[in-house]
Amino acid sequence: MYSLSTPIENLTRVGKTTAGRLKRLGIENVNDLLYYFPFRYEDYSQVVKIKDLRSNQTVTVKGKIVLIENRRSHRKRMTITEALIEDDTGSIKVIWFNQPFLAKNLKPGDEIFIAGTTEINNLSLQFTSPAYEKITGGDSLNTAKIVPVYALTSNLTQKQLRFLIKIALDSVNFVKEWLPQEILEKNKLMPLTQALAEIHFPANFEIQELARYRFKFDELFLIALQSQRLRQYLAQTKAPQIAFKERDIKNFVNSLPFILTADQKKAAWQILLDLEKSQPANRLLEGDVGSGKTVVAAIAILNTILNNFQTVLMAPTEILARQHYHSIKKLLEPFKIKTALLTASEKIYWDGQQETIGKNEVLKFVKGGKAQLVIGTHALIQEDVEYRDLGLVIVDEQHRFGVEQRKMLKDKNKNGLTPHFLSMTATPIPRSLALILYGDLDLSMIKEMPKGRKKIITRLVDEAGRQQAYQFIRQEINNGRQVFVICPLIDPSDKLGVKSVTEEFKRLDKEIFPDLKIGLLHGKLKAKDKEAIMASFKANEIQILVSTSVIEVGIDIPNASIMMIEGADRFGLAQLHQFRGRVGRGEYQSYCFLLAENYNPKTRERLEALVKSNDGFALAEYDLKFRGPGEVYGSRQSGLPELQIAGLTDLELINLTKEQAQDFFKQYKLEDFPLLSAKLDQNKLIDHLE
Repeated sequence: MYSLSTPIENLTRVGKTTAGRLKRLGIENVNDLLYYFPFRYEDYSQVVKIKDLRSNQTVTVKGKIVLIENRRSHRKRMTITEALIEDDTGSIKVIWFNQPFLAKNLKPGDEIFIAGTTEINNLSLQFTSPAYEKITGGDSLNTAKIVPVYALTSNLTQKQLRFLIKIALDSVNFVKEWLPQEILEKNKLMPLTQALAEIHFPANFEIQELARYRFKFDELFLIALQSQRLRQYLAQTKAPQIAFKERDIKNFVNSLPFILTADQKKAAWQILLDLEKSQPANRLLEGDVGSGKTVVAAIAILNTILNNFQTVLMAPTEILARQHYHSIKKLLEPFKIKTALLTASEKIYWDGQQETIGKNEVLKFVKGGKAQLVIGTHALIQEDVEYRDLGLVIVDEQHRFGVEQRKMLKDKNKNGLTPHFLSMTATPIPRSLALILYGDLDLSMIKEMPKGRKKIITRLVDEAGRQQAYQFIRQEINNGRQVFVICPLIDPSDKLGVKSVTEEFKRLDKEIFPDLKIGLLHGKLKAKDKEAIMASFKANEIQILVSTSVIEVGIDIPNASIMMIEGADRFGLAQLHQFRGRVGRGEYQSYCFLLAENYNPKTRERLEALVKSNDGFALAEYDLKFRGPGEVYGSRQSGLPELQIAGLTDLELINLTKEQAQDFFKQYKLEDFPLLSAKLDQNKLIDHLE
């Protein structure tokens, strides 16, 4: 028996090569194996006599090998292994492709389980490429039961993984139950060790569902606890009370070259009311792409600075930080707000007239309070930055900001106060879901679009229309515009047959537009290379940018008028809507072309929803129903918690765990439950909270 921390390479039958493959799946030790859950199951639990077999049945047959041999198929250049299996009621033919080793492993006379789906070939029943298992007297793993199916990496098989997980399950009793007994009993939850065994090798589907329910509960309960813990922390801390400077704010709003929408006014008012309280504000400002969140943030920034408090605006990347620096500096120009930009590559201070560059000098201005607005990346809370009177922190596109980050800011703040917090996102999250997932955040939504913004014309383009789309792109570029092309993958993938960004870049660069300047952007590039490419695109030195989904959320290229999305069927509607929002940011009519690998009726219906609607929230609701959990919001980019087993549509369970977390904090102290407390601190699901 192994301990939970035993490295994977120390397990039976795991050499260096297999260990390397397992590590690609994130499996480093025995504990990781236990928590590597199947994504579906094959039901081979029905063991049937050969005479009772019917076509298209998924079953297991127990029999003896009568004969087995390999033959070459010259037409298809493959090896075919044929076997005849018999029991006391009859015999059936079995064939496998390109597995010649089977004829060595399996011999006439061997007793064997064959599991798969029967089919008719040349008027007789047969199994094609079934699972098989020699009967040795031990427990079967791959046949004659409900069999787990795992996500794999190349050169690793289901059989290998099942074998290793079975070994790991011998150590399951080392796993400590971390949920308090009262919560287990109240919610009729399966004990953890039993749930781990049953989720891998369930006795039946009812038990498997109970095991899954236990892990869904665990995930969602931890998120709910984290939210409650943050609420508790904030309730005990003091924030600066920032008065509403009515005259100045009204003058600022009246000086804008546009009229605020009703939603913008309402959101700004909610934030201004938050700032007046002595308890730290904790608000999420949700607004569709281009709905005008920045100007609402500018009102909050200005009001904070007029009260002699500093404001921090944090962006996920350097290029977005720089963009915010220029756009907010311009918006607040009449007030000559002293603004600093702090990123890994540059430190700038603007005093209302001129810019000063130099790291130590800029940090001195921030620490002394001379810099009223400080814009940058996460370096703002991690590096040697100190503040004199920090009143408000605004974070762009990262909803979660946990207790640890608050404490860091409080420690960096000379006045000893916890600043107010505002998060902004363009990821459309349906209200019901946002209220549950962000239990610690108050919610403001901007749904209305500013007047005069042109609607982006969205079209489905099939292969026959591709050339016409390219002609249109050339025409737009001749008029001085720029184009985004998005692909689902970085490198070619034969298995998926999906467009890769590297292939598409070569094709556009060499064959379609050899005379144009084309750029390539993807997640494997170094940060500084990404920055350089985006800067070139922004400066119109690149006319077509071919990119994966890494394309910046919120990046502003007013000159780009076409968004062409390859493999559009592989993205969620919320994500497609985000891509579409990269164009239409200037005065020009903009277009979005959707090209799919697969135009089945379901796909077409889903993509048509995008053609018809420009409402990100409506599309997110539609996609949640249509695609189900896990697929809608894609990566961590969205700031949503990464759920391994629960789903965003498990609304009842999300609600239940929220209630349970609230009750827990009313009745108990977290420190009285060290295992739960440790789980909360190390929980991978929400490590971006902290």
